[in-house]
Amino acid sequence: MIVRPRPGLLEVLFALQGTILLQILGRIGFITLVSILAVLAAQAWPGMFAQISAIPFALIGISLSIFMSFRNSVCYERWWEARKLWGSLIIATRSLARLTATFDEADRQVLLRGLCGFTMGLLARLRGGDEVAAIARWHPQGAWSTAPNPTDAVLQELGRLCLRLSDAGRINPILHSQIDGQIGALAQVQAGCERIANTPVPFTYSLILHRTTYVFCLVLPFALAGALGWWALLPVLLSSYTFFGLDALGDQLEDPFGLEPNDLPLDAMARTVEREMLAALGSDDLPPALEPVDYVLT
Repeated sequence: MIVRPRPGLLEVLFALQGTILLQILGRIGFITLVSILAVLAAQAWPGMFAQISAIPFALIGISLSIFMSFRNSVCYERWWEARKLWGSLIIATRSLARLTATFDEADRQVLLRGLCGFTMGLLARLRGGDEVAAIARWHPQGAWSTAPNPTDAVLQELGRLCLRLSDAGRINPILHSQIDGQIGALAQVQAGCERIANTPVPFTYSLILHRTTYVFCLVLPFALAGALGWWALLPVLLSSYTFFGLDALGDQLEDPFGLEPNDLPLDAMARTVEREMLAALGSDDLPPALEPVDYVLT
């Protein structure tokens, strides 16, 4: 996620780090080359593009802008829902740390470190990493490691631990009910994240916008070169930057759990859970909080 202060005029004009420009620079360079060739051709053979009117491109550009805004709204909704789910995860882990304050030290260690294992396992699962290895750093090996969904299996183990404590009379039924509710909230967070990760934006919808954007930006120079000459580069590059930038931004927001600059800072949020669970256990050796690097927080 890009984290930077509100930009001033110079930063608006010249900032590179933390912007989408670096991701689309190659495409803009290619459109620049096509535009230069179009202007040179228009100057070498006057009237070559006289029959190509710019009016249809204005209508196409407006339509493309509307459809692209719809797609980006859908992608942003996915991103924002994912952020709310991870916010709910942090709230649930904090609540469990508070509710287990009266547990025996050994039981509380298992539960809170298990929550760290659940968080790291969910992160690895969403990013296609080694789920078992991520959990094993915090939770002892057991039947969960061979389960088809190790992260959920860890959560089930924590639920069974609390049930055993309740059956043994070591925690009262009301407290157990509250703890079970927070564990259920974590299960809902995982299910919601998996739904987003496993249900992409319809491919055909994205493909139509990708193709239309490329065709529009490639053909536009030939419609303007004859009338504007070298000045055609200005509207062509501005349009290309806008459309390619929105297109690339939508691609990043579509998968909010990835490692692109505009994706969610899952590492930083998982580190927050680790630090707070270890602090609740009385540890002074806390891992450092993650900070943005070149305005990007991962």
